[in-house]
Amino acid sequence: MDSNKWKENSVFIISLLLTLIFIIWGVFFTENLAKVTNAVYNASIDYLGWVYLGATLFFVIFSIYLLFSKYGNIRLGRKTDKPDFSTGSWLAMLFGAGMGIGIVYWSVAEPVTHYTAPPYGKAYTAHAANTAMKFTFFHWGLDPWAIYTVIGLALAFFQYNKRLPAAISSAFHPVLGDRIHGPIGKTIDILSIFATVFGIATSLGLGAMQVTAGMHDIFGIPNTLFMQLVVIGVATVLFIISINTGLEKGIKYLSNAAIILSIAIMLLILLVGPALTVIQVFFNTMGLYIGDFIEMSLRLNPFGEGEWIASWTLFYWAWWIAWAPFVGMFIARVSKGRTVREFVIGVLIFPTIGTCLWMSVFGGSALELVQNQANHDLAKHIAENVSLSIFIFFDYLPLSSLLSILGFAVVAIYYITVADTATFVLGMLSEGGTLNPSNKIKMTWGVIQSALAAVLLTAGGLNVLQTASIAAALPFAIIMVIMCFSLLRGLKNEAEAQKGNKRSMGINTTKTS
Repeated sequence: MDSNKWKENSVFIISLLLTLIFIIWGVFFTENLAKVTNAVYNASIDYLGWVYLGATLFFVIFSIYLLFSKYGNIRLGRKTDKPDFSTGSWLAMLFGAGMGIGIVYWSVAEPVTHYTAPPYGKAYTAHAANTAMKFTFFHWGLDPWAIYTVIGLALAFFQYNKRLPAAISSAFHPVLGDRIHGPIGKTIDILSIFATVFGIATSLGLGAMQVTAGMHDIFGIPNTLFMQLVVIGVATVLFIISINTGLEKGIKYLSNAAIILSIAIMLLILLVGPALTVIQVFFNTMGLYIGDFIEMSLRLNPFGEGEWIASWTLFYWAWWIAWAPFVGMFIARVSKGRTVREFVIGVLIFPTIGTCLWMSVFGGSALELVQNQANHDLAKHIAENVSLSIFIFFDYLPLSSLLSILGFAVVAIYYITVADTATFVLGMLSEGGTLNPSNKIKMTWGVIQSALAAVLLTAGGLNVLQTASIAAALPFAIIMVIMCFSLLRGLKNEAEAQKGNKRSMGINTTKTS
């Protein structure tokens, strides 16, 4: 391979080799990989958990600052650029990439789990129910979306305003200069691909478990490892077909369908479930969430048992940061033509409100069901069967069969959508930051991530892979803080340039007149 060819493909080749090494490690030396990744992850949580908390709170504050700052009117792209997608489709696509199957997976399980084992106070009480909903809002609200806002905005700005490649390294141009095209920049991009591949492979494995759980609940199909592998295989074929239809069709149509079905399910639950309770839960929990936001954001419990925080809050923050390269890159790709203010409202505010509404409908209804029937066995059953939790919940509602079918459809569509968007992003990162990667590269990554999920699911290494992907989040959290200052410098230069252009135009006009 000549030097130019190697230079063009080095990110793809090195990323592929690292992925294969980890596959071999995970299959043949699962226990050793588990030991290493757990040691790294536990050390990062135990000794540097405050970094996650501080960085994530900073991302929220920074995002809100940008919303109201003088940079809000800066357009991502040329002044004449218009958005490529309607606002509805744009919100649907970024929501599918940012949360997708996870919000379905945890919408019932997390509130009920916190109700049975709260971070503080007595379990199975009204106070425990309020606390459960408050922390569910916290874990799925502003913080994850602020992480996506920061990285997505930085990538979009440097791609469309500074004409740099669609790569994570481009966001560091004000700090690194042309070194983003050298070894430092390529290392950042390789780490981003690495994190994306393993994060998505984990989600594909966990998603397959939920899809087969739904098939067992609805159709009575055995929930076995073989069926999980079949699901991964079928999903691979489907999202490869979708890949070949392009961004404007496949991902867009899938995302729109998922959002429409999600809204339909919420309306059905409101119709047949405790609608008044859901409304009260939303407003009450929003008040608790906003009122206790700073306390929850910095809570470490240094003089007590901190296992709950490590298991939930710190795990979530690490998980969202590990997903940030993939989600941020995709959001940037579909956000050309939006202003900075529109971007922050669309990526931070609207998804947070939508997520909290979803959690109120599912979590609030589930807690009402558990409390009204005083059925502690049901609560334990839901908490211990996460992949089945939403279907267990549906079984206790009117129109349960219809809800289960719709729920299964949403899970399946989100499942394919996440895999589809991931292959698109991996293609962008692998081909030097092109906005429209070749189908060949996208299909290659699609097969690799599905094979990785299947192999590790078979070898029992899926949880190990999840731990490995979030263990890498700590250095990326620090990288993202630097990215914020890089973005701020870029926005400042852009604002000054625009101001200079206006002044220059004014001078010319005066001379002409």
